[in-house]
Order: sequence, then structure tokens, then C-alpha cells
Amino acid sequence: MTALTPSQALSTHEIQAMDSAHFIHPFTDHGDLATRGARVIVKSEGIYVWDSEGEKLLDAMSGLWCVNVGYGRKALAQAAFDQMMTLPFYNSFFQTTNVPAVKLATRLAALAPKVGDRTFEHVFYSSSGSESNDSNVRMVRRYWDLLG
Repeated sequence: MTALTPSQALSTHEIQAMDSAHFIHPFTDHGDLATRGARVIVKSEGIYVWDSEGEKLLDAMSGLWCVNVGYGRKALAQAAFDQMMTLPFYNSFFQTTNVPAVKLATRLAALAPKVGDRTFEHVFYSSSGSESNDSNVRMVRRYWDLLG
């Protein structure tokens, strides 16, 4: 297969054939999927997405819970673009930090509710629930190790 350029328009059938040949979908009956083909989502705006056949759909799952503020938010796109051009990412290993991570941690700590006489003043970032749980268990174990 030859590489595609972004300007090449493909039909729904062509995308579905490529999808079937090369893309593994999570939580999917692939036999069933092969008989009808995947729905091809091609654009979005606000709380809606459109498929390649022009059908407008309410995205009630918010892009699987990661587009909870809606699609096409120009202010968010501009903020992301500005940050990507400045520093798209840097890790916090080896005693390093970065400005967006520090600002967000400070904001989250300020927003966290007080529980009894306890305040939440520290933030640990992770990429998924399993990573969060694993890190949490490790931190708790280390805490108790330090206390003996």
C-alpha cells in the first residue's frame, strides 16, 4: 500500500477496508465489525460529531470522556498550540519541572476541598487509572517504609 497524503479524499468504503485490514478496536466483536464496517467519524463541533455519510450524532460519551468541554473550542486549541510551540512536554523525573505542571498543581491544590482538618496540597500526575492505582500503592508502601 502506498502512503496517503492528507489531501487525498477517501470514500467511506476505502476507510472501512483500511480499518478492517490494519486497525484493532478495543471491546469489539471483530467478526461483527467485519460484516458491516466501522462508522467513520470525520468532523465535530460543540457536542456533535458527523460520520462520513453526513449523519449528525450527539456525542453523549464526550469522545470516550476526554472531550468533556466539547469540540471546536478555539480558545482551548489556541492555548494547546501555544504550549506545543513553547514546550509540548517535559517529564518531572531527575528533579525537573515545567511551568504548566506547576501552575496546574497549584490550582488543583487551591480547588481541593478541606476534609476535616486535612488539606490536599500536593498533586501527582499520571496517564491512566491503572497507573494512578499502581503509583498510589507504591507511595503508600514507601510512606510506611519511611515510618518503619
